Amino acid sequence: MAFAFLFPGQGSQSLKMMNGFGDLPVVQHTFQEASDALGVDLWGMLQAETPEAINATVNTQPIMLAAGVATYLAWQELNGSQ
Repeated sequence: MAFAFLFPGQGSQSLKMMNGFGDLPVVQHTFQEASDALGVDLWGMLQAETPEAINATVNTQPIMLAAGVATYLAWQELNGSQ
């Protein structure tokens, strides 16, 4: 069976959107690596009370990339196909 992965883009972000994956070390590591590279706390932005930070394009794009990569890596780690 073939698989296709679709990664949503800007406009699909929402506060706490990754909370269902938050306990997975690979997800935490991916967000930490991205945050360290950019010098901002991407995960923290997702946990905020208001969406202003995650709706700014300068933050939305890296958040969505980190979320897509983290989700894919979590799928692989949980015995998904490679």
